[in-house]
Order: sequence, then C-alpha cells, then structure tokens
Amino acid sequence: MHLEAVLGVGSAVVLLSVVAVRASVRIGLPSLLFYLGIGVLLGESVLGLKFSDAMLTESLGLAALVLILAEGGLTTRWPDVRPSLSLGISLSTIAVAVSIGVTGASLHMLLGLDWRTAFLWGAVLSSTDAAAVFSVLRGVGVRKSLAGALELESGLNDAPVVIAVVLLASPDPLQWWSPVLVVYELVVGGAVGAALGFGGAWALRRAALPATGLYPLATLSVCVLAYAGGQTLHASGFLATYLAALILGNSQLPHRGGVLSFVEGTGWLAQIGLFVLLGLYASPGALTRALLPALVAGLVLLLVARPLSVVLAATPFKVPWREQAFLSWSGLRGAVPIVLALIPLTHNPDSASARLLVDVVLVLVVALTLLQGTTLPWVARVLGVARSTEATEIEVDSAPLDELSADLLQVRVPVGSKLRGVYLRELRLPTGALVSLVVRDGEGFTPGPDTRLRERDQLLVVTTAAARTRAEERIRAVDRAGRLARWRGETGQS
Repeated sequence: MHLEAVLGVGSAVVLLSVVAVRASVRIGLPSLLFYLGIGVLLGESVLGLKFSDAMLTESLGLAALVLILAEGGLTTRWPDVRPSLSLGISLSTIAVAVSIGVTGASLHMLLGLDWRTAFLWGAVLSSTDAAAVFSVLRGVGVRKSLAGALELESGLNDAPVVIAVVLLASPDPLQWWSPVLVVYELVVGGAVGAALGFGGAWALRRAALPATGLYPLATLSVCVLAYAGGQTLHASGFLATYLAALILGNSQLPHRGGVLSFVEGTGWLAQIGLFVLLGLYASPGALTRALLPALVAGLVLLLVARPLSVVLAATPFKVPWREQAFLSWSGLRGAVPIVLALIPLTHNPDSASARLLVDVVLVLVVALTLLQGTTLPWVARVLGVARSTEATEIEVDSAPLDELSADLLQVRVPVGSKLRGVYLRELRLPTGALVSLVVRDGEGFTPGPDTRLRERDQLLVVTTAAARTRAEERIRAVDRAGRLARWRGETGQS
C-alpha cells in the first residue's frame, strides 16, 4: 500500500474506534469488542486485507502492552491501592499459580492434552488483562479496596505469567533451577522499575524543559526504558514498567495533569491498535474448530479455577465472601492472553496445537468479555459492593520555575471538598507560599486574606522550592479535614 493509503486507513480506523468508545458506553459493551470487530472487518474474510505474521503480531502486541501497563501505573493513585497491596500481590502470585495448576490439570483430563501443553494453556489463560480492567472496571463503580486490588492484580500478574509461558513454550525441558530463575526475574525486574521510577521522578522535578509537551514524552520514555532495561538483564520488563509507572504517577511530577492526559490518550491508542491488529490477524473461518475446547476451558476457568484461586489468595486477608465473589467474577481477560498465546506459535510455527491455542483464546476472550464485562455493574449491585458517593480528591498540578527556584501549583477545588467556605487566611500556607490568583466562573482575580473559597475554584499558588511539599500537603489536609485539619491530625500526606 502507498503511504497515503496507509495513513488514510490508519486515521479512519482510529476515528472509528474513538466513536466506538462512546457507543460502547451507551450500549454497555466493552470497547475492545468493537476494536476486534473493526480488525475482523478489515481482514481477509471481509474486506480482504491479508495479515498472518504471528511474530510481528506478537512483537507489536508486546509493545502495546508496555504502553497499556505504563498508562495503568501512571494513572493509579497509590492512596487508593495501598490498602489493597497485600491482597493485590497475593492475587498476582498465589492466585496465578493456583489458576495455572487447576486449569492445566482440568484440561489434561477433559481435553486429553499432555501435561506440559495443558499447563501452557493454563498459564496463557491465567492472567487478567490490564487493558480490560483499566477500561471496564473504572466505570463499574465498586469500592476502592476492590478496585485497587483488581488494578494491582492486572498490573502485576503479567510478569509471572509471561515467565511461565516462556518456560513452558520453550522446547527445552524444565530444570530444577527454573523456580530460581522466576524469582530472579521478578526481583531484578522490580529493582529496575523502582530505580528508574524514583530516578526519573527526581530528574523530572528538577528539569525545566523548554516546552510543556516534553514532560509527558519524558515520563513515558522512562517507563519504556524500564521495560528495555529489565529485558536486557533477562528480568521481567513488564514488572519493571508497571512499578516505574506507579512510582512516577504518584510523584510530584511537573505538569502532572498534562502528563496523565497524554498517557491516557497513548493508552487508548495502544488498546485500539492492539485489538484491531488481533482482529486483523484472526481467521473467523478457523475459529469454529475452537468452539468446543474454548467452551470447556472457559467453564473451567470461570467456575473452578478463578473462584478457587481467589478463595486461596484472599481468605488469609479475611476478605468477605461477597467481595471474594466479585473478585472471582471480575477476572477479565483481554489482549494479554491472546498475545501470550502467540509466543508458542512463534516458537513452533507449524504446530497445529499452538495454532489451536490462539484460536481458542480468541473465542474465549470474546465470550468471557461479553459475559463478564456486561454483567459486572449488575453483579456489583447484587453483591452489595457498589461504591457509595465519595468526595473527589483535590487536583494539584505543578510547573517548575528553574531560574527563580520556585514552583507554580495549580489547584482545582472539587465538588464536596472541605476547602469550600475556607478563607485564605485560614488556609495557613507555609512561609514562602502564596495564593496569587483565583479563577472563578471563568474570571480571574487577585485574592485577599478574606477571600472565601468555593467549589470549582481554581487557585494559582506560587511557592519556593523549599516550601513546595509542605504547601501541597497543607492544601490536601484542608481539602480532607477542613480548616481544623491540624487539630484533627490530618497531615495531607498520601
């Protein structure tokens, strides 16, 4: 195809996919199904565009997953997921191991697969999908503890699952030191991600870049660099990416609002490209032979492996049975299992079993997404885990003024904030910080000590670099506890 044709088709697909997001929200279907449908429509079975390169699909799929994980980590608020940290880690490790074991043993007995192939299928199907969770779960409206646990699980469980799939897909026999290799990859990958996350945050806070748009590019590049660094050291690049993004997203980044908007758009673009590519790669005519094994695998996963793995992972933390039931039902599958299913196929392109696995996973992802994704809001209401109305956390954006050794804080007062009705003199910002401008109803004015704050006000706070952290903590403290924040013990720290 000529360049203009490629650009034209690509832009049309993106625009159509953006429209599909709005349609999916109205209809209640996850948008990834629309993206898959667009890919199938473009494919050889309908419009005739042929694409069957498994290795290229795997490479592009892994690259897209890196961007999706980066977006998930950067937009995840640490205060929301911190209470669920232990549960999230348990779901991403213990639950994964149990799911692989139960699914593999069941498929060995029910489908007659040899043990190694059966456990390979179990590993491919055991990972919940970050793209599906981040795009579907955040619109369901469940309690923060549950949402945090599921987001942590989907962000962290890719790492051990990828290691398991690579080990099982390799023609080499498993060795006694294979578990040691798994531990090495996770530990070193986590260390790389943490080092680049803290180091990148430190550098970005001190860099006065010439253009605002460079900060999002630099932030995302640190996350991608974490993946490359982890893989270069033969460690888990996915874990490195997610941890680096999580640390960066919860640091005092310059132009934080712009950074998060950019990575959110990048995440959407990665999802669109990935699912359209997977739909383009799929051969609908060949999927019929995968219907029976996909049905068997789906029932095992949905009714046995996932519930049992959640019970074993969550019971030690005394998670109520209603929340365990919701965790079991919300183990969403998406692009990750499909991309992982391509790994055995690239190792052995002529393997009929490897090709069948790809087809089975495609059918299974569509079926489970239709079943689980569309019923999650209803399940949350029935189980009584829907989130009640909660105050929105205040937004504080910042920009460095390098030559003045100062910072600008842009504060938006959300609805429900206890900043409402507070006089500026009661805000008691530290020495070196001053509210220089208030924007109210689209008009800006210079405030005085007797200016009383309202909901939806925007404040511009000028602060010295030394007072920046204390100023932000004071603003957050008053937002949460009101003018008597200090006496109520609120520090404003995350």
